[in-house]
This record gives sequence, structure tokens and C-alpha cells, in this order.
Amino acid sequence: MSTELGGTGSVNPTANTTSVLRIMNERAVYERIRVLGPVSRPQLAAATGLSKPTISLALADLERAGLVLSVGHRTGNAGRAALLYEIRPEAGWVIGLDVGREWIRAALVDLSGEIAVREDVPAQAGSATALIGRLGRIVDDLAAAAGGEITNIVLGTPGVHDVGNRRLHLAPNLPGWDQPGVIGRLAERLPVPFAIENDIALAALGEQGYGLGAGLRHFVYVSIGTGIGMGIIIDGELYRGARGAAGEIAFLPMGETDPLANTPGTRRHGMFESVASAPGVVATAQRLGMEGQITAKRVFDEARDGDPVAVRAVAHETDHVARALAGVVALLDPELVVLGGGIGGHGADVLLGAVRERLETTTPLGPPRVEVSPLGDDAVVLGALATGLATARALVFDRAIAGAEPA
Repeated sequence: MSTELGGTGSVNPTANTTSVLRIMNERAVYERIRVLGPVSRPQLAAATGLSKPTISLALADLERAGLVLSVGHRTGNAGRAALLYEIRPEAGWVIGLDVGREWIRAALVDLSGEIAVREDVPAQAGSATALIGRLGRIVDDLAAAAGGEITNIVLGTPGVHDVGNRRLHLAPNLPGWDQPGVIGRLAERLPVPFAIENDIALAALGEQGYGLGAGLRHFVYVSIGTGIGMGIIIDGELYRGARGAAGEIAFLPMGETDPLANTPGTRRHGMFESVASAPGVVATAQRLGMEGQITAKRVFDEARDGDPVAVRAVAHETDHVARALAGVVALLDPELVVLGGGIGGHGADVLLGAVRERLETTTPLGPPRVEVSPLGDDAVVLGALATGLATARALVFDRAIAGAEPA
């Protein structure tokens, strides 16, 4: 299709090109302010390679759009003090949610990444309807704290989000969460568009942004708790697989001779999860003769104290975890394995040394580092916030600058 120049309804390619370049320059300046701020015009010119007049024009447009603001002058230098700029944090807000069986961990951040509200709320999720209602009330409260203007919401949840069919798969620990129609009902309840990511994938992104994975190109985050999952970072990017199910190591096959390997529910939860998750640890301790009210925490606490039955139960857990990690290392060759979750994190002092020793004998090129996440229970929320902020910053810019362009 040809384009005529001149005349009524004509398109001026020079004007269009100028407009596109202006938006590109403004985006570059906005991004450098976000990273470097508070920052002066000369610093922005040096960081972007743009001329000082171009920087001044971009700053004027960004200020008019309410995306940046001046925050005083740089002091201590000879000559005229330089005016400093930073992004306007309240131009957008992000909510991150970690949706678990027992707890919903939630946080609200502004565009600077500053956490304004952080709370843990009992899930009370006896059904999908109850969980959606609980999430809706949490989001309403956080939106009120932000003045009602939420830009983006990211939910971390067990399972795999089937985008095409708008449903979740492989989320057996949340009652009704994998039933058809859940995503649609959630969309009706939440006030703005939202994204759903696998919770352990988000934990890996949280580890990349705030924890031991910072600066690494290849690492995995393995969560062992009520459920089991893995987030995979390859070449610095989250790897999801063809259907979004990469890292579902709950379904790794274990020894067929294990008494728990073929118990009811193994197909639904996965063989590795059935034997190595918190319920698996409890079942092993019961089989070995532990009496009374048994929890995974009790098993690990008593193993620390030298109780022989608990020590044997933890030895079984060590065996399961080490065998699974040996397979992960053989397939992915990561630089680092980060352990998290209720068992992977809180029980790591009992597990870590033995798992490392086992890996020394099962990985011919030597094992990667195996460490415990420093993020604890915040890993998923931090990953949700990091993901949501990247999207929100782009949305806010496009609405304020690109969206204001004439058609």
C-alpha cells in the first residue's frame, strides 16, 4: 500500500519519525532517571549519549506528564548547582501476591520499588470461591492504601497457568483452584488487569533480583515444603518450557521400591513431592515408628536433638533431595542451587551438609554451590513485585507519553 505525501489526510513521514525519536529519547531518559536518580541533566547526557537540549526537552515532557519531578540541587560543587531529577514514585502502584495454602503474602510498592505495605494474611482457602474473596479483599485494602490507583497486580500461585483455556493445572494443594472458570471469576473480582505466574518461578526471579542469584546466568531455585517446585534461570532469563511447566520437579520419578512412591495421590501430586514434601516427611516418620502429633517441623527439631527415629526420617529426606538434585544438575548444569520453602529453608541446617556430600559422589564434574535462600518467605512476593514493576513502569510511560500522541 502506497502513502501519498501532501494533500488532505496525508501522512508526514518526517513528522512521524521525529515523534518516534522523541518518544524513544524520553523513554531512555526516564529509564536512566529510574536507575540513577536523583540525577542531573549533565549526568543524563553522559549516561544516554543525548545532547543537552534533547535532555532538556525530554525532561520537560516527562515533568508535564507527571512521570518525573525535580528534587532540589546538587550541593558541594563549585559553580552553579545542578538541578536533580527522580521518577515520581506515586505515578503507579504494583501489588504482589504469594498465594499459598496456609498464607497469602501481599505487598504494595510504588514505581521506585519502595514497599509501602507488607502483610501476611491467613488464606482460609477451603474453596476457590473463598480464596478469590480473600484475595479481592486484600487487593481492595492495598488499593485504598495507594489512593485507588493500582497499575498492575501479579499473583504467584502453585500450578501452571493455561493461558489459552484460562485455567490452572497442577495445583492440588489449593482446593478447587484448578477447576475451570477460576481465572474468569478472579478477573471479575480484581480491579485491574493482573498476571499469574507459577509461585516458584517468581521465587527464582526474586532470588535473581534480591538474593543469591543476582548477577548469575544459570541457577535454579528449589522449594521444598507443603509442595515441591523449581524455578529455572537460563542465560539470565526465566525458563518456562513449551507449556509453562518447566521446573515441575514434583513429578520426578523416584525409586519404585519406596513405600510411599505409589501411595494414593502420587499421580496428582507427583512421586517426588509425595515422598519428599512436608506430608511425605510426616508419613516417613510415622512409618518408622514416631508417635504422637507429627509435623515436619517436629521431625527436623528432634533430628537436631539426636532422636534416632527423626534422624532416620531426615536421612530418607536427604536421600530423596540429593537424588532429585543430581538429576537437575545433570540436565541443567547450574552455577547455583538455591533451596527455599519450609523444609528447604527452615530445615536446611539439618539437610544441607548431607545433601552436599551426596552430590559430591553423584556429579562427575563436581556439584554446583548449594545454598539456602536468604529471602525466606519473601522470595515469591519479591519476584512478583519485580515482575510487576517492569510491566507497570512501561504501562505508566505508554499511557502518559505514547498514549498522548495524536493519531
